[in-house]
Amino acid sequence: MNAVVNLLNTIAPKSDQLNADDLIGRAITIKVTKVSISGTPEQPIAIGYEGDGGKPYMPCKSMRRVLVHIWGGDGNAYVGRRMSLYRDDKVQFGGMAVGGIRISHMSDIDEPVTMALTATRANRKPFTVKPLPPEVEAAPAKPRMTSEQWANEQMRLLPNMETEDEFYEWVKKTGLAMTKLKTADESTWAVLNDLVAATRTRLVGEFE
Repeated sequence: MNAVVNLLNTIAPKSDQLNADDLIGRAITIKVTKVSISGTPEQPIAIGYEGDGGKPYMPCKSMRRVLVHIWGGDGNAYVGRRMSLYRDDKVQFGGMAVGGIRISHMSDIDEPVTMALTATRANRKPFTVKPLPPEVEAAPAKPRMTSEQWANEQMRLLPNMETEDEFYEWVKKTGLAMTKLKTADESTWAVLNDLVAATRTRLVGEFE
């Protein structure tokens, strides 16, 4: 059977900036790392973001208006903020629908913001940006126990066990860990194993 292939990777356009075709079939949320002048009259602002791969987001005039309206005119203040981008197939250029990048959500706002944007020379339409929920910070990973620390923890638990069921539940959960401990530190394993045997005798009885 052939491996599953992600076709999105095969249609990515070659460009020095993020463009609408990069967002075919997906939307992305970016975190701004830098705002700079690009030097082109049509797209004067380049917004770098985490993982941009050298392809910054260069917003069109309508989206620059959205950014200024919501986040203000100081591009340096954008750093660390986030926005969600999607492809709008209805965006036109030269009378043809060619697709363009639009902003759907932005951080640092508490409620949806609606403003009028120019659709054609004689037509303005409301455009709404929704709040982007705060980032959920991952809990710091717990330091991994050494084999000796793990054994010491079990030596603390075993004497406090009061029932046979409690003991057998412990055996079921720690069987693999005991095997690894024996491989890593046989002397510590031997001490713990003696305590396991004593606990079994105390709660279950002697082997027949």
